[in-house]
Amino acid sequence: MPAKSAAQQKAAGAALSAKRGETPKSSLKGASRSMVKSMTEKELEELARGKREGKPEHVTKH
Repeated sequence: MPAKSAAQQKAAGAALSAKRGETPKSSLKGASRSMVKSMTEKELEELARGKREGKPEHVTKH
């Protein structure tokens, strides 16, 4: 499942880094903090993967 926005992709990358122990979990904020708890490393990799080019910064909820 690819990320729908650049912000979602960045949050997934930060959560993945914390899940792997590369950055402290205490440094996470907002969506990335909840992603660490609720998603597996594989799911986070899928969200963080890919190009940010052409993606909107944020996607509004309908």
